[in-house]
Amino acid sequence: MPRTLDLRGAYKLLIGSILPRPIAWVSTVDADGRPNLAPFSFFTGVAAAPPVVCFAPMRRFADGAEKDTLRNVRATGEFVVNIVDEDTVAQANETAREFAPGVSEFAEAGLTPVPCEAVRAPRVAESPVSLECRLLQIVEVGADGAGGGALVLGEVLRFHVRDDLLHDGRIDTGALRPVGRLAGSEYTTLGRRFELERKSRHGPHDGGDPRPGPLPLVPAGRYWMYLLVSCISTAPCVILTSPTPTVNQWSAGVPPSSGVPRRWMQS
Repeated sequence: MPRTLDLRGAYKLLIGSILPRPIAWVSTVDADGRPNLAPFSFFTGVAAAPPVVCFAPMRRFADGAEKDTLRNVRATGEFVVNIVDEDTVAQANETAREFAPGVSEFAEAGLTPVPCEAVRAPRVAESPVSLECRLLQIVEVGADGAGGGALVLGEVLRFHVRDDLLHDGRIDTGALRPVGRLAGSEYTTLGRRFELERKSRHGPHDGGDPRPGPLPLVPAGRYWMYLLVSCISTAPCVILTSPTPTVNQWSAGVPPSSGVPRRWMQS
């Protein structure tokens, strides 16, 4: 039973059994506008209409203090989730070190901060996908001290996707080359991939396209879910914007190669 384990023993069982875990490389700013960047592997998507993601920063084992990231999210109500790929995993690991408050992990890891459109925190230019997020809720979980955590939920206001990764509105997960976290100092890449058809009373395409062929309009919730599940797998950008929470259709008439940002439109 977990209650017979000490803190570190329970933690090791968690990270050794829940895997592979996608990595949220979260960039924030503090109340004075100073940037912070740190990776978190308790991370996933939550909803698609509107698109919502969550990550869970744990309190420090040494002193039970909150992470700088969580304090910054509380102070500003904003954050950016950057996806870690094979080209950036070493730098992401570098930003996991404990730096003094106010020290820029961007500078320490040799990364390029890029201003965002909807939030004050910068995104990581080297990251293949970045999600600008507005805080929805922080749920305190567990002990008020070492080993306790907080579930941070945020609505995705902007998707930034590297142009070569986006094809017909979907992310090429093979080209994305995401990296996941295992236990201890171990990481993993996608490795062998396979497909299984999901069947239900609605037919073999349930959960996917309702019919073969190109779709001129894709329901917003479904399209957001395509993006979320593609980038949460374990430069110039195509920018997808969600200007209001009431949008429900996507304007799909702009070719990916046109260089014109594709925008969500109200029906």
